[in-house]
Amino acid sequence: MEQYIVSARKYRPDSFETLIGQDNIAKTLKNSIVRGQLAHAYLFCGPRGVGKTSAARIFAKTINCEHPGPDMEPCGQCESCISFKEGRSYCIHELDAASNNSVDDIKMLIDQVNIPPQIGKYSVFIVDEVHMLSQAAFNAFLKTLEEPPAHAIFILATTEKHKILPTILSRCQTYDFNRISVPDIVRNLKDIAAKEGVSIDDESLHIIAIKADGAMRDALTIFDQTVAFCGTNVQYADVLRNLNVLDYDHCFHLVEDFLAGNHEAALLRFDDILSKGFNALHFVGSLSSHLRDLIVAKSGGLRALLELPDSLIERYKEQAGRCSLRFLYEALGITTACEAGYKASINPRLHIEFTLMRLCALSGGLRDSAAAPTQAAPAASAASASPAKEEGAVVGSVSFTTTVPSDAKPAAEAPAKPRRAAKAPGALSLSALKKANAEETPVAAATSAAEDRIPTDEEVSEKWKALAGNYSDRPRLYNTLAAAKLETAEEDGVKKIVFFVTNVAQKDWIREKLLKELDNKLRGLLGTGKILLDIDVTPDEEVKQQSYTPREQAQELMQANPEIRNLVSDMGLDA
Repeated sequence: MEQYIVSARKYRPDSFETLIGQDNIAKTLKNSIVRGQLAHAYLFCGPRGVGKTSAARIFAKTINCEHPGPDMEPCGQCESCISFKEGRSYCIHELDAASNNSVDDIKMLIDQVNIPPQIGKYSVFIVDEVHMLSQAAFNAFLKTLEEPPAHAIFILATTEKHKILPTILSRCQTYDFNRISVPDIVRNLKDIAAKEGVSIDDESLHIIAIKADGAMRDALTIFDQTVAFCGTNVQYADVLRNLNVLDYDHCFHLVEDFLAGNHEAALLRFDDILSKGFNALHFVGSLSSHLRDLIVAKSGGLRALLELPDSLIERYKEQAGRCSLRFLYEALGITTACEAGYKASINPRLHIEFTLMRLCALSGGLRDSAAAPTQAAPAASAASASPAKEEGAVVGSVSFTTTVPSDAKPAAEAPAKPRRAAKAPGALSLSALKKANAEETPVAAATSAAEDRIPTDEEVSEKWKALAGNYSDRPRLYNTLAAAKLETAEEDGVKKIVFFVTNVAQKDWIREKLLKELDNKLRGLLGTGKILLDIDVTPDEEVKQQSYTPREQAQELMQANPEIRNLVSDMGLDA
């Protein structure tokens, strides 16, 4: 049986032409060879799997080739090229700095530098993962790197450029390798699949390319894994199952549920996704990416921003055409807020489920599939005395209500119905929602029923902590919000929330720059508009005076401990 070689090694680039996604670097290196302007030290840096070591080998092979082509590609026929291919070349030396990072290893390398090449003009020394060298090894390497023999060329490769000493960087020509784009990875995988006799569709190749995250080596490894699982006939469903990737269809169907206001289907779909082992936070992230792609697809001039196969692009355009930009912007704002508050949530699943309910309400209200199709609006004997009547149900901690105007005609034989008792908090069923009669009971579709609810003090306290967590990347602001004391009061049907800061400067800055943003975010977290956020300064008597100087700290200590005060007095110390 022929020995199996993985695709990452079998199809490793061996010429500048086969180097994927690094055209500018390949052109620069070839031009320097043509003009005879070779530097004595190069630094290749960039993410993993983008061709740094491969480019170093190709460059070393080309400068020692006896008969390079007109476009400076190695001929592959001379003794130097053949010895390089067979792994017996004495002109190219590779050192793995991850495991050879001591001063002794560098001294051995320096001893090799003094030996001239047997074949070719140059001895090329490729030092991989050079950032792993110790401080002493770097220092021992400096002099040789700056003034090597005329036949020696150093190529240093690293994934962490920031760890390289400035003295090393100043002695090298630096080349930054880019991540390989999804279209480039797809084209390369398609060519390799054709050579290997593997049948695979574009959607599957895009899934592999996105999973590789810009690394060609990772893409080839995933491709081998997929072929091992599926065989030579690769199906899209098998790729998703093998790589545990969320299908595009889930996001398409969820957006359809949002547009229809069908919260039940959205919740069941989310439960099915969780049952298959997908991470809940990754699910929200994929939904945000899907909404972003819909916004891009709706703008015709942004076609280049969609890294998707043509079949999917048409599907995105079709769904985007049925969504308003306002809906997409608001939906994306809700999902990104959900991602930000996920880790601070006490009940992450409920946090996401409530997000899905809010998304379903964006299109004009939640659909109640349990309501009877011919049910009329309930009549009330006191309809003429009150301007409107409300009937609602509690979902978790959010009350959804519908409003019936006072001039609605009562049913002929239907007696007045009492208000239905609210369900216990935590229930996820919305079956108590009543659909208003389309002809007799107009309902304001643009107003979410949840906005009529006044939150409890416990809800305000819990959501304030989540709001502060949104600013964890700004430590001072986070500490200010997290430590703020809250006072709440109900005034004119609105929950007034006041949070206190320690000084007037903080109050003025937050009121001018941030108060409106905080108010909007808190409304979104609470799911209601019946709040009013304000800011004030903590009263002076509640602010503890902080001791800063040693004298102040000593006086505070003596005031709290009479024994220490007596000791200071007896010894005649200066307090």
